Amino acid sequence: MANSTALPLVLLAEQFAKLPGIGMKSAQRLAYHVMSMTEEEVQAFADALINARSNVKCCSECQNLTESELCAICSDDLRDHSTICVVESPKDIAAFERTNEYKGVYHVLHGLISPLDGITPDKIRIKELLSRIGRNDTKEVIMATNPTVEGEATAMYISKLLKPLGVKVTRLAFGLPIGGTLEYADEVTLFKALENRSEI
Repeated sequence: MANSTALPLVLLAEQFAKLPGIGMKSAQRLAYHVMSMTEEEVQAFADALINARSNVKCCSECQNLTESELCAICSDDLRDHSTICVVESPKDIAAFERTNEYKGVYHVLHGLISPLDGITPDKIRIKELLSRIGRNDTKEVIMATNPTVEGEATAMYISKLLKPLGVKVTRLAFGLPIGGTLEYADEVTLFKALENRSEI
């Protein structure tokens, strides 16, 4: 922002710019928009941020975001708890749920192995997955990480850990472009990828 802009507005824009997909111009527009809101609207926005950050936690079973100890999917007895779909982030679960075809449960890694970025296996939720498989009757683990170098490396790493446990490990048959992300895939593409998965 220009030097003539009030410092609190500059600082607000800088905070918005820290969000993914928000450049400085968009951040400036958002900051100016906040100035056009009523005090009640701004307070409600701030309260929603604080409330989400304070009350949303990881499900003790699958690591998805939830308000409860167990998320709605893990506590659903109608789901197939013997099949676990492993995804990178909670937003990937929403993409699969839109297909209305997958009836198993999930496990969220909260990242991918990427040594160049300092993300080693111990920094994502792999040990929670192994612990879960050790205490449950898991028959299949579907590796649904994105088709990127990091996604493939993570899928292969986890599959090597699971093979000795006698669990069937499959990988989505991606009809997705390499370098694409699950979040933006349409329902038909995701369903076909799920349907045509193969063992790795």
